[in-house]
Amino acid sequence: MIIETRRLSKNYGPVTAVKDLCLRVPAGKISAFLGPNGHGKSTTIKMLLGMVRPTDGSGDVLGYNITNPKESIEIRRRTAFVSEDKQLYGYMTVKQILAFTRALFPQWRAERERELVTAFDLPLNRVVKGLSKGMRTKLALILALARGADLLILDEPSEGLDPVATESMLQAVVRAAEEGATVFFSSHQLSETERIADHVFILKRGQVVVEGELDELRERYRRMNAVFVGTPPLDRLPLATFENAETDRHTLSALTKGDVDAIASEIRAAGALSVEFHPVNLRELFLQSVKE
Repeated sequence: MIIETRRLSKNYGPVTAVKDLCLRVPAGKISAFLGPNGHGKSTTIKMLLGMVRPTDGSGDVLGYNITNPKESIEIRRRTAFVSEDKQLYGYMTVKQILAFTRALFPQWRAERERELVTAFDLPLNRVVKGLSKGMRTKLALILALARGADLLILDEPSEGLDPVATESMLQAVVRAAEEGATVFFSSHQLSETERIADHVFILKRGQVVVEGELDELRERYRRMNAVFVGTPPLDRLPLATFENAETDRHTLSALTKGDVDAIASEIRAAGALSVEFHPVNLRELFLQSVKE
């Protein structure tokens, strides 16, 4: 595991941002870290990088302890991070900041830099503070993807990008993983996430509520619709296998997990006239998982 946390928690006074978080992020994979705004994603990332100290719990990144100041320096040395606010040296030109960053990293991939500058159509002589939000995102991505880092942590990497640039970004992220990097990224763009992610973590109020390989999650979860003669008898149904069950007159709709044949048998035994199961995509799984 490239990232592993044990009951990681962070409180800001009376507010709990992250609670008893247990992450196990596999090496060499593209892992998506999903959740609504304000539910602890950015706080978690900052704790992993040693930028914020946990209130409780522990964790390791690349084998280094996140609460040890010296070891957290090694984490940041081997990790390329694109933050949500995309902070850069505003007084430099694009060309200057590329040259400055290139000199700091012996594993810098000059060819990847040239490819991405061309793909993103970046104006090399423009001052960074004069760049649009999308252009700053492109520049931050180049600085991360060309580093040759062991771990890429990307917070909203497609923010401000047009569809063409987004496609280039997705291809570059997949290529980085194919070359051996581990990618851990946060995003609200679920369609993009579903295209490239191998592993998914869904966060709700600072805790992981869904986790697993994306293909395995598609197999585990189903949308169930069951029709009864009268009102669905919720007291006789296997509610432990449901999430966000909803009733509408004679119909019960729910997100189910587990053996669909076993669930169907229990539903029919409770009086259902018909039971149907349908595949769910990542968007539906996410919305149902974080629903209050």
